[in-house]
Amino acid sequence: MSRVVKKRKLDEIRQDRLYFDSYSDVTIHEEMIADHVRTNTYRMAILRNSESIRGQVVLDVGAGTGVLSIFCAQAGAKKVYAVEACSIAEQAMKIVKHNNMEDRIEVIRGTVETVDLPETVDVIVSEWMGYALLHESMLNSVLYARDKWLKPGGVILPSKAELYITPMIDPVVEDRLHFWYTVKDQYGVDMSCMCDFARKCVMNSDITVNSVTCEDVLSHPARFAELDLYSVTPEELRSVKGQFRCESFGSSAVNAFCVYFTVTFPCPDNTPPSLVLSTSPCKPETHWKQAVLYLDAPVEVVQDTLITGEVRMYPSEENARHICIHVDYSIGEQKQQSKTFSIPDWSSEAQS
Repeated sequence: MSRVVKKRKLDEIRQDRLYFDSYSDVTIHEEMIADHVRTNTYRMAILRNSESIRGQVVLDVGAGTGVLSIFCAQAGAKKVYAVEACSIAEQAMKIVKHNNMEDRIEVIRGTVETVDLPETVDVIVSEWMGYALLHESMLNSVLYARDKWLKPGGVILPSKAELYITPMIDPVVEDRLHFWYTVKDQYGVDMSCMCDFARKCVMNSDITVNSVTCEDVLSHPARFAELDLYSVTPEELRSVKGQFRCESFGSSAVNAFCVYFTVTFPCPDNTPPSLVLSTSPCKPETHWKQAVLYLDAPVEVVQDTLITGEVRMYPSEENARHICIHVDYSIGEQKQQSKTFSIPDWSSEAQS
């Protein structure tokens, strides 16, 4: 094995360790379970699919505290394999026992890529989504489990994911930049020349995870990608892309794009329409919030100004679990602009 390949493998092992270690603390699990939209939508989807789950074998990929596994047992599953790689698996075992379900739920410590199940499964359930859908997500693990353990015709919950983009105005950023023009009135020192520097610092290339209000969205959303979990391949996840076209609602200044996702749970024909878990800024807030991509400078728009472009999402070269988002866009008569965004890898800086 070459030194370069060996270093890459070691880096991947370290990145995985950091990722799984981040789920060993109670805080992140508290945040996820307290997210009523997330947890209750999963619960309702599992109960609505009880006909597909009752008497069947279920695999919970990345089970965490085991709450989804318990929902599946409550829906009548004969056996649930709750696979969890980090030490929270020990707490999941306690929770399963505390709920008198150890006869039906088996918590297995390890990654789904390394564990050996005694049988194939009828259903896969997983809450795999990360920020902007794909950041630090476990989707590759779900696809691995699908290809290795799911019976033909089996059920995947959720079964579809969609990505959306919309132009937006972040008034907080504009207020922060305007602040430098107010310093002279307050203290007698003109600091307006700081505005350009502040803009470069604030409107940088980071993917900012933040809550966007519906009032700050400047057009109807445009869907730019759809992932069918029954057919999507790991290779396709290396470049998730699509075009978008929006028309602005009115006169404003576009200073960012908002990216969000939905996931859809299949439901039997005799139940209401499929359940959708949405992270839209116009829906109740979730712990995923939205991904905000700041432009280098705001662009003025009026009613029906055309905003078009292409979005491409792909894994970072430094850390395959981290997502990069590249946007090519044109606003009105402006020539096409391009910008690439990523979430800072604070963990690697802390370890360096």
